[in-house]
Formats: sequence, structure tokens, C-alpha cells
Amino acid sequence: MALNTYSRIYTQDDSLPASQAMLIGSGLSEADLRKPFVGICSTGFDGNTCNMHLNGLADHVKEGVQTAGLVGLRFNTIGVSDGITNGTPGMRYSLVSREIIADSIEAMAGAHNYDALACVVGCDKNMPGSLMALARLNRPGLMVYGGTIKGGSFKGQQLNIVSCFEAYGKKLQNSISDEDYRGIIQHACPGPGACGGMYTANTMASAAEVLGMSVPFSSSAPAVSEQKREECLRTGEYLLRLLEKDLKPRDIMVREAFENAMVLITVLGGSTNAVIHLLAIADAAGVKLTLQDFQQVSNRVPLLADLKPSGKYLMEDLSALGGVPAVMKTLLNEGLLTGNLPTVTGKTLAENLAGIAALGEEQDLLRPFANPIKADGHIQILYGNLAPEGAVAKITGKEGTRFEGPASVFDSEEELNEGLSSIQPGQVVIIRYVGPKGGPGMPEMLKPTSAIIGAGLGDKVALVTDGRFSGGTHGFVIGHVSPEAYDGGPIALVRNGDQVVLDAANNTMSVLVDDAELAARRARWAPPAVKAPRGVLRKYIRTVGSASTGCITDS
Repeated sequence: MALNTYSRIYTQDDSLPASQAMLIGSGLSEADLRKPFVGICSTGFDGNTCNMHLNGLADHVKEGVQTAGLVGLRFNTIGVSDGITNGTPGMRYSLVSREIIADSIEAMAGAHNYDALACVVGCDKNMPGSLMALARLNRPGLMVYGGTIKGGSFKGQQLNIVSCFEAYGKKLQNSISDEDYRGIIQHACPGPGACGGMYTANTMASAAEVLGMSVPFSSSAPAVSEQKREECLRTGEYLLRLLEKDLKPRDIMVREAFENAMVLITVLGGSTNAVIHLLAIADAAGVKLTLQDFQQVSNRVPLLADLKPSGKYLMEDLSALGGVPAVMKTLLNEGLLTGNLPTVTGKTLAENLAGIAALGEEQDLLRPFANPIKADGHIQILYGNLAPEGAVAKITGKEGTRFEGPASVFDSEEELNEGLSSIQPGQVVIIRYVGPKGGPGMPEMLKPTSAIIGAGLGDKVALVTDGRFSGGTHGFVIGHVSPEAYDGGPIALVRNGDQVVLDAANNTMSVLVDDAELAARRARWAPPAVKAPRGVLRKYIRTVGSASTGCITDS
């Protein structure tokens, strides 16, 4: 079987001499034109710790691809840093970048007819964007995660990126010195790698590994490690095997694989962003996935991992214990994962884990099933007259499962940041008009939540939004409220002082206002002005779907 299924249109067709001339002019030989072409996509760029090293890793991937007898052709696409843009108008581009990444990988590989793909990615939207593209193209390919950052330290305090946001909250309360505030900032990110807790990047990297779309240890190997370098060098070997087996992403990302991903992120306490991302990846793979699927997993799977943001450990701590494969082996032994599914190694998930030891009592990062952090999952899907299409709560058990209080309503993130001093204990803080269309781009509310925690209100208020939460968020928080305020969802009708009841135990969220009054308010409601009159944000407003179906733009 010819392995250059796609590229041969350019390299073997005598009627396309210009194509061949340009390929030879780019440095390829006549012999190279008979080999499979591998597109190596990097989301590397200089201005972000998550991405700053990815071009170097892509060079290692290319070396491994060439060693395997394939032709490696590197190209780049964008990356938007959530950590840098959080709390600014720049954050509106973050979720939008997921679509741009997917579209650009699809366009490049589709136009140039690459036979296989390796996507070298690092920050939050890089992973889902690359997996969406791989699913759409459905050619042999895999994802290489750039790896996690090392933890920082200052005056004996363990630091990570969220430490900076929480230090800002302390600064607002004058409970931290300027010297310590700057010291935390200077030491929180000591080098390359994605944010170190079970935040969105590490959540989605873990999901990709259990989906079967990255090789074992990819999600937990530190960015700066020989293990990560070796993974990159072996990528060519795996891609050759995938080409020979004609094993494609849609053969791997089947329904049971998504169920495995939901189980793993539940056990690990992963980011709520995984909900919209897995919904979008599943859609690209032709797999039907809904919010109720996440709830069904949460009903039967406990939260076990004591990882940040709500716990005390970082991904590098898990790596030292055997990484994500050790967690997967533990879950496989408990019958919580389906093991007979194919992966990008050419082996099944169970075969990949055959030589891996499960986590035992020698550690306390992963709790035993008899003593979970929470008996059911932290991701809870809530419905009610505030969220008829659903909302996503992150409830780890430390916040309680029920909150009732008067609403304190803000029509933007900026409005809340300016009015932080007005928030009182017992309130349900609502940030609206920050959804997929209203933001636009459904920005994360990490700055407000971190400021609230820094101000000492983290366990005293709840926060509800039609926007998103960072994987670094913790507290009683509910996001993805659908329909969003921009579309006239009920969250747009809430007023200051309305009593709000949030019940994660019964999966309900309601504003205690009767239907007649809500109908009267709706009659007086008017759609807000469009915040993006032109450009990519305007295109996004016109095409994006509801958060309840994954913020998909091509359905």
C-alpha cells in the first residue's frame, strides 16, 4: 500500500511540474518526492511560557520524522495566551483562537495534501484546536503536548500562575506588601511550559492522552525534560506505524474514547473548559456528545486528585509519581476505563498501560476510592429558569453544594472589577453579557474570581456567568449559562436583590421571580449593541453556537 496517499497528487503527477519544482526548490530531493509528507504544526511563539519552546520541540519532531524515512514539513499557526490576556479585552480572542487554530491546520494540510500530521501544542486552546483539525481531516496524525511548567517559589511559598491573580486580590485589600507582590510575579513562572496545575492546558492534554491521540506520558512529562525530547524524537516512528496501519483520528476518537476522557478529567478535577472543548472535538469527529453525558459521568465517578487549583499538588508532582498513565492504570484496574480502544501508538489503551504501575497508598495525590475528595464528580450540569439550556458548575466539595442569596449584577467583567468593594458576603455575583456572542468570545472570569478569593470572599459568595472560568478558578462558581444574556437568556433579566438559589446537589439554579414578572421584564428588554463591528470577532458573533453545544462555529 502506498503511504503517500495525499501528497502524491503533487509529487507523482507529471501534469504538475511547477508543484514539484517548488518542492525541490524548498530543499527536497527526487527521492523525497516519493516519501510520505508529514505536516508538523507548531503553535510556538516567543511571548508566552506555554508556547516559547514549541518550535524547538517541533525541530525534534522533524528530526524523528526524517529518521523514520518520512518527509517532515514544519509550519506554524497562532496561539493566544489565556494567562497574559485574562482580565483584558484581549481575552475575547482566546476561545476564538481555538477556531482559527483548527481552521488554519485544516487549511494548510488540506491545501498541501500532507499524508500525516503532528501538532506540537502548548496553551489552552491549542489542544482542542489541533484535535478538531485532526478529526476534520481524518488523516493519520497525533498531538504532541509541550509539557507542564515547573512550579515557582518565593519566600518558601509554592507558586503558579494563579498565585499572581490571588496576590492582586490581596493587594486590593492592602494585605500584601509591594515587595512581596512583585516577588510573587517575578517567581511564579520560572521557565517554559503550560500552567502547572490541573488547569485547562493540563486538563486537555490529559484528555488527549486518554482519548488515544497522544502517546503515553505526553500530558504529564515536564516541558523541560529529556522525557519530552525523547517523545518528540519518537513521533516519526509512531506516525509511520499509523500510516502503515491506515489508522486515522476518527478510528481512535470514538464514543467510548470520549467517555474515557470524561472519566479521567472528573477524577483529576479538570477544568470546566473541557466541557465545551470535548463537545466541539466530538462534533468534529462525528460523535454525539451532550451536557447530559458529562452529568452521567459525574453521577458515577468520584473526584480523587488533590491537584491545584482547589488542591495542593501540581502536574510535575504527578509526573514524579508515574504521571497520567499511572492514574489511567488505576482507573483501568477499577473498571472505569474502556481499555480495548486503539491509540496513536498502534496499540490499545490497555496495551499501552501493560507495564505501568497503578498508584497506591505510598502517595496522597490520588485519593483511594474508599476516601474520595468528593464522592461524585466536580463538574455538575445545572438547569432551571436561570439556565434553560444548562450551565456548568465546578463543585469540588469544599464550597458546599448549595448557595442562596441576593443577586449582585454586573454587565461586564470590567464593571465587576471596578465594583469589587461593593460585593458583600452572602451574595450571588452575576457577570453577564460575556458569553460567546456577548463577550464576544466568552472570556474567562479568572481575574474577578481570583480577586474575590484574594479579598477573602472566596467562600462567602457564589459567582454565576454566561462566560467561562479558567481551569485555575475555584470557589462556588457556575459558568456557561445558556442561553446567554446577549441572546436574551433569562440571566439578562435578573436584577440586583433578586433571590437566587443554586443547588448543585439537585442540579438546579433558579431566580425566585415569578413567571409573570420575568415576562414583563423580557418585554422591556432590548438586545445590546454589537461590541465588535468588524473583523474576526464580528465573524465569530455571526457564526458561533451556544456554549451548551460547545461554541461550535461550523455546524
